[in-house]
Amino acid sequence: MYIRTQRALAVGVSGLGAVQNHYSLLNRSSEESGILDYCKNNHIYFFAYMVLEQGALTGKYDTKHPFPAGSQRAEVYNPVLDKLEIMNKKLKEIADELHVSSAQIPVAYAIKKGTIPIVGVTKVNHVDDVLSTLNIKLTDKHIKELENTADHLNLNLIRMWEKKMD
Repeated sequence: MYIRTQRALAVGVSGLGAVQNHYSLLNRSSEESGILDYCKNNHIYFFAYMVLEQGALTGKYDTKHPFPAGSQRAEVYNPVLDKLEIMNKKLKEIADELHVSSAQIPVAYAIKKGTIPIVGVTKVNHVDDVLSTLNIKLTDKHIKELENTADHLNLNLIRMWEKKMD
């Protein structure tokens, strides 16, 4: 995406206003490849999808409460629920400190990193939760703790439709 975006701008394609990529604590490839910085530097909106990793970063699922068998989410996340429990424990620790829900922390993280999160909601209170993340003030210490925890899990959650960012 980064190289294609640069090429498009170089040949005079104007009006590129947004990109939409998978971005979460567990998939920061758009940041690592420079796409996120490129978007910031060129006033291009970066819409982040799967910031909650399809519910895996909400604290709702764990080894005792896996994703429903037979679902695509189960195929991806159930084999690594033990690792996700570690991430969710860190999310809960920070959420408790800030008096918010665990699911709000990954959304606040994505906002702090300069993205516009796309969050699927199924209930009115989910909308309220997402809106209230705008008031969450994650510190640099929180960011470092979250990223260190995620990095130590060494998960690869890139999906079949996604390409390696470079």
